[in-house]
Amino acid sequence: QMRLVESGGGLVQAGGSLRLSCASSERPFNDYALGWFRQAPGKEREFVASISGSSIRTLVVADPVKGRFTISRDNAKNLLFLQMNALKPEDTAVYYCAARLTPILSRNIQTYDYWGQGTQVTVSA
Repeated sequence: QMRLVESGGGLVQAGGSLRLSCASSERPFNDYALGWFRQAPGKEREFVASISGSSIRTLVVADPVKGRFTISRDNAKNLLFLQMNALKPEDTAVYYCAARLTPILSRNIQTYDYWGQGTQVTVSA
């Protein structure tokens, strides 16, 4: 059973930056596609970004955060990152990391096998 633990959330003013991290208990880590999702109050969980396993080396970012958010991974340390710049109040949500038991990335929430508990990001106006 893979365990994922997010960290790095917090309160930030609009225009600020945060870097989220997700630590995995699974080794080897590099074969799995990983993703970030978020859920705002009263809304469904939505896709933010995904990165493939290292053998494929691709990534995708949702349109609302394109140009502001960057997804990356450090396989040697079993870590996934989400660098968030130029944050807006509408980015306020609980952010979750997730893993798929395949190296192929996905935007589809239903295709992820493991989830973290989430970390709160609040952006004030």
